[in-house]
Amino acid sequence: MERRRLFELVAALSAASTLPAQQNQTASPALTREQLAAALKVAGLEFTPDQLDLMLRGAARGLADYERLRKIEIPYATEPAFAFHPGLPDHQPAAAKPIFRPTIIRPPAKPPSGEDLAFQPLTVLAALIKSRRVTSTELTRLYLARLKQYGPKLLCVITLTEDLALQQAAAADAEIRRGRYRGALHGIPYGLKDLFDTKGIRTTWGAEPFRDRVPEHDCTVYTRLQNAGAVLVAKLSMGALAMGGLWFEGMTKTPWNLKETSSGSSAGSASATGAGLVGFAIGTETRGSIVSPSIRCGTVGLRPTYGRVPRTGAMGLSWTMDKVGPICRGVEDCALVLNAIYGPDQRDRTVTSAPFHWQPAQPLAALRIGFAEADFQKLDADTKPLYDEALETLRKAGATLKPVQIPDSSANTIGFVLSAEAAAAFDDITRNGRVSELKDQGPGAWPNSFRTSRLIPAVEYIRAQRARTLLIEQLERFFQDWDAVVTPPYAHLASTNLTGHPQVVVPCGFLKGMPQGISVISGLWREGDALRVAMAYEQAAQWRLQRPKMEA
Repeated sequence: MERRRLFELVAALSAASTLPAQQNQTASPALTREQLAAALKVAGLEFTPDQLDLMLRGAARGLADYERLRKIEIPYATEPAFAFHPGLPDHQPAAAKPIFRPTIIRPPAKPPSGEDLAFQPLTVLAALIKSRRVTSTELTRLYLARLKQYGPKLLCVITLTEDLALQQAAAADAEIRRGRYRGALHGIPYGLKDLFDTKGIRTTWGAEPFRDRVPEHDCTVYTRLQNAGAVLVAKLSMGALAMGGLWFEGMTKTPWNLKETSSGSSAGSASATGAGLVGFAIGTETRGSIVSPSIRCGTVGLRPTYGRVPRTGAMGLSWTMDKVGPICRGVEDCALVLNAIYGPDQRDRTVTSAPFHWQPAQPLAALRIGFAEADFQKLDADTKPLYDEALETLRKAGATLKPVQIPDSSANTIGFVLSAEAAAAFDDITRNGRVSELKDQGPGAWPNSFRTSRLIPAVEYIRAQRARTLLIEQLERFFQDWDAVVTPPYAHLASTNLTGHPQVVVPCGFLKGMPQGISVISGLWREGDALRVAMAYEQAAQWRLQRPKMEA
C-alpha cells in the first residue's frame, strides 16, 4: 500500500463514534494495528495494543464521512463556521432594549408544604418567596433534606454546598424583609452542573483525573445567579468530561426508574430537577446534553442560541458548539433563568448583546409555526400515536401547524467537528495517559475518541467547518419563513447544535413508564418564539403535573 494511501487511511477517525452505527455502514479498507501504531509514532503517541484495537474500526470507518464531505460543493469564498473575533472581547453588536413581560403569578392562598412544595415550578416558588408566605431558608432546608435523602439513590450530587446555601438563603430572607426584592430567582435554591467553576468549591467535571480539582475563580453564570439572589445548594453530577451519565461514582439515574440512566451529560441537573431536589438547575449542551436528560427525567430543557450565555469559567469541550442553558419544571421557568444569565461578560468572545424577548401573552395565531411532518411520519408504531396526540393538543391550543422539511442533510457527515475539538481540549490527558482513569473505556467513550480524533486531518476539519457555514445559511434562510418548528426531540439535534439554533423540549407523555418529550426549534436569538409555543402545549397538556414516585 503506498505511503499516501496509508496516511489517509490512518487519519480517518470516526468522530461518528458518537453517532448511531447505522449511519456509518459504508465499507472501509482494512487497517492493521501495526499501520495504526506506525502512523501514531509520527505524532509522538504510543498506545497499548488493546487501545489500538479499539481505534481500528473508528479510524477506518471515518473514511466514509470524509468521502461524502468531499462531494459537498463548497464555493471558494465560503469561510469556515468557527468564529474569530479580532479586537477586544467587549466589542459587541449594539444592544437593543429587550421586551420581557413574564406572567404575574399569584401565590396560593394556602402555601403547599413538603413534597408538594418541592415540586412547584419556579414561577410559583418565586411568588411564594416574594410574598413571604415561604422563606428562602425554609425552602433551602427542604431541598437540602431531599438532596441528602434521594441524591445518593439517584447519584445526581457530587458536592452538597449546605453551609453556603444556608448563608445565601439567610441573606436573601433579610433582603426581602427589608423590601429589596431582586426578582424571580431571589431566594430560589438551585443546582449547577459540576463543570461550572465555583471558587473554593470542588469542581470535578465528573472525571477521575479532576475529582479533587478546586478552582480559584467563579464562573460568570454562578456570579450572575448570585447577583440575582439565587441559592446554590449543590454541584450536580455530569457524565465524565461531558458525555453520558457515567461519572466517577457511578451512573446517574432518572427519578422515574432507578434502573435507568438519566442520560447526559447534564445528568444530575435533569435528575435533581425532575426529582424535586432543586428549584431549577443549569446544564450545558454540545450535542444533546440538555435535550436528552431533560426528556429522560420529565423536565423542560432549553438549549439557547450559541453565543447567548457566557461560558467563562466553564469546562470547554467544543469551543464552537458548547452552550449553557436552564433545566426546569416549567417552560416559563426557563425564560426567567435565561433572562438572568444571558448577555456579554467582556470575557467570552462568542457572546453577543442580542436582546432576549419573552412575551407569554402573545397569541399563537401571530406566530408562523411549522411541524416536521416527515420526521413524525418516521416514528415507530408505538411512539407515533403519542406525538400525533401532542400535535393535536397544540392545534386545539390555537396553533396553526403547517408541514415543513428542515434542510440539514450534511449534519451527520460533519459531526466529527465536535470530536476534533474535544480531542484538542483534552490532548494533555490523552498524552500523559490519565484519560485511562475514566470508568468507560469502550469504543464509543471519550478515551478512544480522543485517541482516534488525534488523527483527524486539519484540512478535513476546516472543510467541515466550511460545509457547516453552508448548513447555517440553509437553516437561517429556512427560518426566515418560520417563527418556530415542532419536531420529534432528536430529529434535528445534530444539525441545530452545529448551527447554534435554540431548542426547547417539554414533556409530552409516557411510554413504558418513561417520560417522553416534544421539541420546538426557532431561529437564532429567537428563544422566546420556541418557548411561547412550548408553553402553549405545556398549559394545554398538563403533563408537568405528573411526578415520579420517589419513595418507590
